[in-house]
Amino acid sequence: MSLTLPLITQAERRHRLGHRHGLAPSARMATVPQAADAVVALHATDAATVFLSVRARLTASDPTMVEQALYEDVSLVRLLSMRNTLFAVSTDLAPYVDSSTARAIAVKERRSLLKHLDEDGQGLDAVWLADAERAALDALDTLGPSAGGQLSAAVPALRRKITVGRGKKYEAETGVATRVIRLLAADGRIRRDRPRGAWTSSQYRWVHTEPWPVVPVAEARAEIARRWLRAYGPATEADFKWWTGWTLTEARKALAATGAEQVRLESGVTALVGPGDTLPETAPEPWAALLPALDPSAMGWADRGFHLDPEYRGALFDYAGNVGPTVWWNGEIVGGWAQRTDGRIVWRLLGSRDRTVERAVSAEAARLAEWIGDARITPRFRTPLERELVA
Repeated sequence: MSLTLPLITQAERRHRLGHRHGLAPSARMATVPQAADAVVALHATDAATVFLSVRARLTASDPTMVEQALYEDVSLVRLLSMRNTLFAVSTDLAPYVDSSTARAIAVKERRSLLKHLDEDGQGLDAVWLADAERAALDALDTLGPSAGGQLSAAVPALRRKITVGRGKKYEAETGVATRVIRLLAADGRIRRDRPRGAWTSSQYRWVHTEPWPVVPVAEARAEIARRWLRAYGPATEADFKWWTGWTLTEARKALAATGAEQVRLESGVTALVGPGDTLPETAPEPWAALLPALDPSAMGWADRGFHLDPEYRGALFDYAGNVGPTVWWNGEIVGGWAQRTDGRIVWRLLGSRDRTVERAVSAEAARLAEWIGDARITPRFRTPLERELVA
């Protein structure tokens, strides 16, 4: 590593996080798409995460503001994309996410389903699948927003069952409805609409929609890389490869297309930033944040050493590497939080912290409780500290 490379300190990385992720009060956003774009994409596996991640980054909001963006304005959409995971992105970015990542996932989904249909031996093939998809879209046009069960009731083909892994130890009979719906969503021909229940529910209805405009794959990947470097740089190729789920070659080509520049970190590692993005980052005002499970600010890098003490990982992550609800102070994860069944927000700081931190976190917890109101938040992926706080 060359000592002539610009140095970006750990403190400056935390300053960038506060400014660029919209977490410092002075950096908060005005709209839901702006909040999503600040971190490129919002994790959407857990329905509540989208709402709570947006809440932390807006100057003022309530759940209905996020619902409007998702279901009325459709300025925020959910796509199966990076790491084969569900994300919510602005509609401005969606065509790039679709072309760079979601298209390839859709191809694999179709290939997998056709393989299962062939192995089942009922004579179900690509023609049958195309007819079933067309019938499902026609049903949505007739019924309007519909849950999976409603679609199955309206489309006989979706009530078919197939045997997966016939003759193998893991042989199982399964319905095709979920697989066909997942494929239509991956293809961009349907999208998730309002859930059945509150905003915390993942039992979505579906609506017929038009596929996203096609963007050349190289252009789409370069745009994702450019935005990711702005939000998460300085970062390494390994961080970007992990975040996207692309191959190392694909990640390297995308980063190279941005004209990324090298910098050095205090750890001795060489990292990347966007062109010209090497100037020192000033500190924002002191800030505290209570972020939800899977929030992008915790999940944006493979190596999170600059904002997470390794000793805290066991308390805050599950066995699969999913982060739980976290407490932040000035760009550093300092604890975790949970909501009890009576609605109370409880939290715990890890390590020794002074009264300034405690007061700031307490105030943020009160703000969060007011925003959540009567809703109840239970993360899909439970972590040791979250379970302990709820008990």
